[in-house]
Amino acid sequence: MQSETGEDQVLAFTIPGRDARGRLVRLGPVLRKVLEAHAYPAPIRDLLAEALVLTALLGALLKDPTGQLTMQAQTEQGIVDLLVCDYRDGELRGYVRHDADRLAMLGARPSLFALFGQGYLAITFDLAATGQRYQGIVPLEGDSLAAACQAYFVQSEQVPTLIRVTVGEGRDGLHAGALLVQHLPDGEEGRERLHARLDHPEWEHVAALAGSITPRELLQDDLTLEGLVWRLFHEEAEVRIEQGPALTKGCRCTAEYYRSVLARFPAEDLESMRDEQGQIVVDCAFCSKLFPIAI
Repeated sequence: MQSETGEDQVLAFTIPGRDARGRLVRLGPVLRKVLEAHAYPAPIRDLLAEALVLTALLGALLKDPTGQLTMQAQTEQGIVDLLVCDYRDGELRGYVRHDADRLAMLGARPSLFALFGQGYLAITFDLAATGQRYQGIVPLEGDSLAAACQAYFVQSEQVPTLIRVTVGEGRDGLHAGALLVQHLPDGEEGRERLHARLDHPEWEHVAALAGSITPRELLQDDLTLEGLVWRLFHEEAEVRIEQGPALTKGCRCTAEYYRSVLARFPAEDLESMRDEQGQIVVDCAFCSKLFPIAI
């Protein structure tokens, strides 16, 4: 018998009678493992936690297991000038670059606009199997990254979408939970969705049910993801569920990889990169490790 889904795993579900699909995910140990590589202050830590659970949620939409989902939020003059997360085959990684001095001048719970100012969110799907690459860019508007992601699907892909995210402290430390529900009218997944309607009666019904989810339910450790789907949609005639891959912290940095990258540079460029010991030191922003490379 298949075990029920708890933390650090995605649960996919579809509601055939409503032409809807969804994803649920909770991050626990994996989230804390990614965050422990950085001594982020609380507002930046929580921002990255939200971005990581969203990346897992969107990455789980990939049908190509070798594909990659990258989320990047960027601005030129914000306190946070760069946030990057990616997902590939269940592996998550991410980091934030910010101005610590300016951040210290804000309160304990700065708004998204206070952190980024006028920024943008780019979501990129790289499909390794076909070599295709899709990217959508939307303004960083609203009160959360989740709101910007929701706008991305509505504006860039013409897919009615509802996203809910919660980040909070649990018994074992920081947790994050997220729900995504989408309407794919007439089973049109994979085709252009030019006739998708935000006011479609089937979508209004599903969105009302999904929108009733509470922050506590998203993080409730004694409520499995299957149990949460049942709680939201138990009145539907049919709901199909499928467990996604287990999620892990994934940083692909190795000395061998960096050596292969540096080997492509001209000799004069390599010479300018060397330190006093003749090595080139590469700093991985994702895992906060230094890699001395002799080349």
